[in-house]
Order: sequence, then C-alpha cells, then structure tokens
Amino acid sequence: MGTFDLTKYGIEVKEIHRNSSVPVLYELGLRLEEGTAISDVGALLVYSGEKTGRSPKDKRVVRHPDSEKNIDWGPINIGLDEHTYMVNRERALDYLNTRPRIYVVDAFAGWDPKYRLKVRIICTRAYHALFMQNMLIMPTAAELEQFGEPDYVIFNGGGFPANRYTSEMTSKTSVDVNLEAKEVVILGTQYAGEMKKGIFSIMNYLMPLEEVLPMHCSANVGEEGDVSILFGLSGTGKTTLSADPKRKLIGDDEHCWTDDGTFNIEGGCYAKAINLSEENEPDIYNAIRFGTVLENVVYDKKTRKVDYTDTSITQNTRASYPINFIDNVQIPCVAGHPENIIFLTCDAFGVLPPVSKLTPEQASYHFISGYTAKVAGTEMGITEPQATFSACFGAAFMMWHPNRYAELLAEKIKKHNATAWLVNTGWTGGAHGVGSRIKLKYTRAMIDAIHNGDFDNVSFVKDEEFGFMIPESCPNVPSEVLIPRNTWEDKEKYEQVKDKLVALFNENFKKFEKDVNGEIVDAGPKRSLSVES
Repeated sequence: MGTFDLTKYGIEVKEIHRNSSVPVLYELGLRLEEGTAISDVGALLVYSGEKTGRSPKDKRVVRHPDSEKNIDWGPINIGLDEHTYMVNRERALDYLNTRPRIYVVDAFAGWDPKYRLKVRIICTRAYHALFMQNMLIMPTAAELEQFGEPDYVIFNGGGFPANRYTSEMTSKTSVDVNLEAKEVVILGTQYAGEMKKGIFSIMNYLMPLEEVLPMHCSANVGEEGDVSILFGLSGTGKTTLSADPKRKLIGDDEHCWTDDGTFNIEGGCYAKAINLSEENEPDIYNAIRFGTVLENVVYDKKTRKVDYTDTSITQNTRASYPINFIDNVQIPCVAGHPENIIFLTCDAFGVLPPVSKLTPEQASYHFISGYTAKVAGTEMGITEPQATFSACFGAAFMMWHPNRYAELLAEKIKKHNATAWLVNTGWTGGAHGVGSRIKLKYTRAMIDAIHNGDFDNVSFVKDEEFGFMIPESCPNVPSEVLIPRNTWEDKEKYEQVKDKLVALFNENFKKFEKDVNGEIVDAGPKRSLSVES
C-alpha cells in the first residue's frame, strides 16, 4: 500500500493498493470480501454477485462529433449523451469515495509496444484487481515507475447501481464507454468480464484507425513460425483447439493483425470452467493454481475441491490466469503474419463439411456472418437446431460496421497470402438428434493437416450451393466423413435441411448488403434450383 494519489479524479480515499502482489490481494480478498475462499489447489474462489455474465443491453457509447460517424449505432452500440455519462461518472466516483480502500491496476493492453495502451483500473475489490492483473500485461518495476498518465481509465463502481430514472438508463446496470474522455464507467455489475471486454471494445475502435485488424480469436504458432488464427463463437472449440501440444499459444481470445504480424491484446486467459476436466483440457486444468481467479464455481465446503460440473450458480463459470500459467506459450505474445485463418462453427444442422477451403471473398462473407448453430432447448419438444449469427465472431465488441473489419481481413489475407478454412466441429450423419458430433480426434487431425500442408496435394470437390472447396481425403480421417451428403442416410432430407441453412445465411446477410462490397455479397451461398422448385 502506497501513498498513490487519485485526487485528480476527485477520489479522496487514503488507503490505495496499486499493483499489489498476489499474496496481498489474496489476504485482502479473503479477509474483506464475502464468500471468498481458497480452493484445494490454491486458486482464489470468488463470487461476482447477482450478475454472472456480461450485460450487453446495458452497454452505452457516448455520442461525440469526433467519433459519431465511425460507430455502427444500433442495438449493440447504444448511444448515450454526455450529460447522462457525467451523471453516471459522478455516481461511480461518489461510491468509490465511500469505500475504506481502493485498488489500482496500472498495466498494458497489447504486446506490441507500437500499439499498446496504458490502462488504469480503479476498483473496490481485491478480486477485480487480481482479475485485471491476470488479464492485462503487467509492467516491470522500471516500467511502472515511468508509467505516467494512462491512455484510458476504468472507474469500476460496480458495487453501486445506476439510477434507473436517469434518462437513457434501462436498468440498474450501466457500462459506459467514453472514447473522447478516454474512460469507462461501470455501475450495477460486479462481473469482472465487463472490464476486460470494455478494453477490447476500445481496441476494436482504435485499431482500424491505424489500418490494424482487431480480432475476437485465438492464435498459435508452429515450430517453423507459421501462425494460425482461430475464430469461433462460444462452444465451437476455439480455446480447446488452439491449445495444441505441437504449437505455442499466442493467446486465446483477443488479437490484432498489423503490418508487422500478430499480437495478443491480453496478458492472460479467461477460460470457461464448465465441465472442465484434466483429460479433455489439460492445459487449462493445470493452469488453475495459486494466482488463478475462479469465478462463481461451486466447491466442497470441507475439502475446497471444485465441482466443475455444478452450474447451480451459473453456466458461465470462469477461470482467469496469467498466460504464462500455460506451459507451451509464446512470450512475448507476438508473432508473424497468419498463414491460416480458421473459422470454427458448430453446425448442429449437420450440413457443413468438417473442413473446407474458402476464397478471400468467401472468408469475408463467413467472417461477417459469424455462424454457429446451437442445439435447441428441450422445451415444448423443440428439437430443431437454432442458427446463431454474430458478425465478425464477436458482434458485441465491434464498434465499426462489420464491413470495416471484413475489408481489413480480406486485404490482409490477400496481401500476406493466407489461406482461409471453414471447420465444422458440429454434427455429421444427420442433424442433432439423428447424427452425432464430429469426433474431436478427427477435428484435431484436420487442423493438423491444415498446418502440415497436407491439403496442398489432394483433390477437392466444389460444394454447389456454398461454393467452397471440400478436400476428398485427409490423414487419419475416414474419407466418407469429409463429404456431408455421404454421411446422411436420407439424402433428400439432407438437401432440404441444407436449403434451409442456405436460406438462413441469406436472410441474415440482408442487413449487411447495402454497406458491403459486392464481391463479398456474391460469395454467399446460393439456393439450388432443384430444391426451390
């Protein structure tokens, strides 16, 4: 605890803990924060309170003439006026001033010094401080001494609600990003992920201004220095497949592609802990130790052993740890240009091939679409899969129109001669309920084949509707698995379900068409005449 001064923000609290050591944060959390405990392997067990996930409907961006024309306003980027922002900021500061102690984290976002941001987190819980020390890149003692003024400040007053009667507020929760003031204000949620994603949203705004592509993806690098990036929505296998014993992890969630190569924005990983097991995800399982934050998990009160299958608090249980808790990792988390871009989708319709090759235009189309299909809930006998589309595989954090990111991607793919692939980790032999999930060992074999260049010399067949190219053979994968139609017993049903999926893609893309380059629009799937008639 130092005599660090926050009076310039109007914060008068005397006890301030800046960049504290892990043991100090453990002691303070255990002593002062209700429900905090230590697990049997030394992780810090914490509760985020009522909110156990992000509150996307409560995220606001302050409207300002300087940035207004760049932002894709709508249900994701909801506008806020300056006055209301100041009301919320004042409310957060008033709350911070009522606390006996404050935690400050001064650290970096972005491993490339050319693009990194200096970020200051001001918060009221040891849990939040440790979480952000895990998720950001911590400065050395010398760097901290030279830190100076931060580029962005997050005022986390999440223990105190927003006032619902304030204009433009929809609930007691509000997460407000002010690009011109270079601040984020959090009220009414103690879910730590809001801070992490607040910084990601800022990077998503700033980077395209410098022709850098920010990406919601994982990345790894092979022994030859070949980089792969993996995009995919929740449940598609992004974290599992990027943790590859034959390759070094660059990062699991947030990256940028610059003229020099790829860098990770974060200093840590924020992994889902639901059903975590040593057998299926050894890297993550072994990263849980002293210094790791385990959020909202259920544990045995006597032994402090965590039950990862228990989702009675939330399905969104999480582990946050520094990236160097993973054994096979590239530090600093910077590498060259991606050679392979892999879009992961979990197609519960069982229509998309387990692996296919895309043109740059098709890559942009699938990037803007951001498709996966979830298995439907069992209510009222609904058995049909539900298609989900999230632009750029991370719509919730994108500040510009998706086309801005898609054009940057297409440009970089062409310039650096990268190859784009669509990998389906979902169903084969029929839709969910009839077919079965593609075996993880087959998916791993296909990703290995991409990395080893095994598809360079095999024959491909073109999919008539989607237009992508499907390899006819792959090492360690039975060839009949590769062509979806061959795996279905009912071929007519396959054509019907496929036509339905094409229609869903087309319908979803309508909202982007007027702002998207014509070549990208044309790269989408076409309905086959035989089914339409």
